Amino acid sequence: MALVAGKPLADVTDHGGSLSRAAEMFPRARGPWLDLSTGINPFSYPLGALPATAFTRLPEAAEMRALGEAAARAYGAPGGGSVVAAPGTQILLPLVASLVPPGRAAILSPTYAEHARAAALAGHAVEEVRDIDALHDADLAVLVNPNNPDGRIVPRAELLALAGHLRGKGGLLVVDEAFMDVGPPSERLDGDVARGGMVVLRSFGKFFGLAGLRLGFAIAAPPLARALGARLGPWAVSGPALTVAGRALADLSWQEEMRRRLAAQAARLDEALARSGLAAGGGTALFRLVRTPDAQGLFRRLGEQGILVRRFDHSPDALRIGLPGGEEDFARLEAALSGARASN
Repeated sequence: MALVAGKPLADVTDHGGSLSRAAEMFPRARGPWLDLSTGINPFSYPLGALPATAFTRLPEAAEMRALGEAAARAYGAPGGGSVVAAPGTQILLPLVASLVPPGRAAILSPTYAEHARAAALAGHAVEEVRDIDALHDADLAVLVNPNNPDGRIVPRAELLALAGHLRGKGGLLVVDEAFMDVGPPSERLDGDVARGGMVVLRSFGKFFGLAGLRLGFAIAAPPLARALGARLGPWAVSGPALTVAGRALADLSWQEEMRRRLAAQAARLDEALARSGLAAGGGTALFRLVRTPDAQGLFRRLGEQGILVRRFDHSPDALRIGLPGGEEDFARLEAALSGARASN
């Protein structure tokens, strides 16, 4: 039986956002649930009216090409031929991992658990490493940039050197930029994929606050992009997703304004945490990471108040807290943090 971190593949489902699981853990929690366990933008892109044809017709190849071009412009990729759209990056993970023959996969950890599971599904022997230098010996090297959950940034120059090394021996670097929409633009790798030896993953739903739309992108040199596209086959993206994402990716003014808004909200969350004796020790503008010896107790006390945050098996002293979506949510979180501190 294939194992990842000592668990069967089917059991590696460590993620936030499961309100049904939260309800099982805290059956007496007062509702409605305030879900702060994900890094999804609470201020979603406005959907607007959708044409009936988005639902009634199969997506056209021209629409897929247009979406690829829009994503390339938004992310700084060389062109639409370097972009592969899929129903969420989750679908892409094992497909990308299988672009190189089964060998040794190294995941810079701790990070999003699904990368290790996907690499194992593709037949790789998976090792989770703590030092980027340990990625050089791998056939498949994977990291998240900015990292989830601590927001760590690996400099672009260092990643380009690593990609060049892996390319020289037939390996592959996979950089998951799920949170790079709110990361430093100078560290993006999207514009460098034509050099080869790398695949960049982009998640549409997190920054645009539309996770249920299920849309993600792989950005790579055209030969790799074509190989991925062939594995996905036709009609990989739904008509509604094509329509909404095409609008959102082209709306650069909304994106810039949203980055400013999220930065302000993250600063406000830091202040609220500080008033409760908690200091943000990392994260991005979409989530903050706090460390406290009482992390498990705080998780429980917030859960009892109907507020779900993210805890981690690998770091029992850490909690990840997403952005509240407005005044009422902020007030509710602050009251729960104050109450939790008083009862501690």
